[in-house]
Amino acid sequence: MDINSKINSNFSAFKTTLKKWKADNETIVFTNGCFDIIHHGHVDSLQKSAELGTKLIVGLNSDESVTILKGRNRPIFNEEARAIILAAFTFVDAVIVFGEETPAELIADIIPNVLVKGKEYEIHEIAGHETVLDNGGEVKTLNLVPGASTSDIINKIKTLD
Repeated sequence: MDINSKINSNFSAFKTTLKKWKADNETIVFTNGCFDIIHHGHVDSLQKSAELGTKLIVGLNSDESVTILKGRNRPIFNEEARAIILAAFTFVDAVIVFGEETPAELIADIIPNVLVKGKEYEIHEIAGHETVLDNGGEVKTLNLVPGASTSDIINKIKTLD
């Protein structure tokens, strides 16, 4: 499969695929993030998320929303580069770029069977959790890989001579 076919610039571009997956009774898993510098912690959480269903959708923060969340010097990589890297993973079935600060609206459009985030969040703090639970889905949290953080990587690079 061409990785570019997995990348959707917004939900509208993805609607037809979602309709087919739902008609085929796929178990749809959704997770999201900035994925600014992809590292082994991201790979671990994405792979574990994929194992919770049959189709993994990754909501990707747009460049503008990353700047709002992380500050004026972020993102390091633009949304196109980040989307290509995510789509290259065989266990990622779709990437959808969203511009809002949270993916709550995108989650309401998708209504996944499973919503996944890292254990740094309590379930009640996860955007879209009410939508998923109200529609009979599950919200799961995953253990993070210790020491795997984009901010830590950036700080380490800053200290290099």
